[in-house]
Amino acid sequence: MATTEVITVQRRRKYHWPEAQLNFWLFIMLVSSAVILGVFAYLTSIQNSLKLGIPWILPYMITVSALCIIFIIILLGLISQRQLLPGVVVLGSFILFVLWLTGLIETSIQLYGPSGAVNSYCGSRPNTRAIDSMQTAVYLANLSICTDFRAAFAFEIVGTIFLLWMMVMAYQVNRDDFD
Repeated sequence: MATTEVITVQRRRKYHWPEAQLNFWLFIMLVSSAVILGVFAYLTSIQNSLKLGIPWILPYMITVSALCIIFIIILLGLISQRQLLPGVVVLGSFILFVLWLTGLIETSIQLYGPSGAVNSYCGSRPNTRAIDSMQTAVYLANLSICTDFRAAFAFEIVGTIFLLWMMVMAYQVNRDDFD
């Protein structure tokens, strides 16, 4: 009686990521996260030094941008081991997309919202007749805060769009739609 031996060969599926697009995405998201982390940490320190309350958006966006940087580091580790799976990228990008979109909505409310919004204080200029050093310092601090808030808002828009783009790109990689 002869024995029959069955040998099965399993191949790991290789995913082909578009290198230029992936590197561009990583760079832009790292820059966006770093800028938002820095701006909101700076605004938190200003609020602390003035002994004012801290709006929830400041620690929220610090945490979200730190999570995004950690996600990028994890992606870089997976890329270096050639184990970057589209499912991991879609899941992480979706979670971050929701967090970033929430921050974008609240930042827009804080910046352009009803009375008392940050943008309503951005147009005030010091009295040109009696300019003293304190008035100038207050004006420059106000201008700095306005510029920082606008920059954070712009980078939140970019980051939110790029997270959506990453979900689409990971879906295309999963379907092998790239040449």
